[in-house]
Order: sequence, then structure tokens, then C-alpha cells
Amino acid sequence: QVEAGVFSPERTDDSGRIYQLKREVLELRRAVVPLAMPLRELAEGRVPGFDPEIGAYLRDVSDHLTQASERITGFAELLDGVLSANLAQLTVRQNTDLRRISAWAAIIAVPTMIVGVYGMNFDHMPELRWTFGYPLVLAVIVVACTLMYRAFRRNDWL
Repeated sequence: QVEAGVFSPERTDDSGRIYQLKREVLELRRAVVPLAMPLRELAEGRVPGFDPEIGAYLRDVSDHLTQASERITGFAELLDGVLSANLAQLTVRQNTDLRRISAWAAIIAVPTMIVGVYGMNFDHMPELRWTFGYPLVLAVIVVACTLMYRAFRRNDWL
């Protein structure tokens, strides 16, 4: 379920669930791994006063313990991989969002700069006395913003 959630197209943050599962796997490992050595000693009959006939049964239990330990190690590695994939996807999403914000900031910066220059009230600006000066400036702003918008769309920034 966690893998499916991480690799789904929806925007989900599964890192909390992954850390919870990693904690559970770690607790399971702490419970299972220390049993290997005592169980092996019992199965091999190295403990005095222990019935050697039970050794065959304990060897089977030791084999199951080894298999469980290997599965736990596999789960831990799988969760590490899923966590890395989740963090990589979060980074990609953040980069995409940052590109979108940057593109819109660039588009907004063009008219801000042009209007800022015309708002300085210079005495000797030839466009101010020209009949088509104001419409031309507005047309330049619209064309510049449109070109930037199309360029950002073409490059998948918007």
C-alpha cells in the first residue's frame, strides 16, 4: 500500500507512514535477532541439562528464525528504497512548484519594470507627447508577457 501511495499520481505525503513502518520493523528486528544465538546453542545441545531429543525440533525453529530475520532485513531495505523514492518525488514536486512560481514572477516583473519607468515623471520622454505612446507601451507589455507565457508553457514551467 505504501509503495502504491508513493508512486501514485496523486500528491500524497507518505513519509510519516513509512517512518512508522520502519519503526515497527526495527522493533521486530530487536525482538527476533537476539534469539538466534541462544536457539542455536539449544539446538546443537551445548546447554547442559537440556534434553537432546528436542534438538531436531529446535533446529527447525532456528531455520524459521533465520528466514524471519532475512524477511525483516528485506522489509527494512524495501522501506529504505520507498522512503528514498518518496523524498525524491517530493523534491521533484517542489522544483516544479518553484519553477511555476518563478515563471509567474518573471511575467509579472516585465510590466512592473515598464510601468515603473513611466511612473518616474521625466520631463523629456518623447513617448509622453506622442499620441500613440500609451497604447504602444500597453501593446509592448501585452506582447512581452504573452511571449514569455508561451515560452514558459513550451518548456513545461507553466
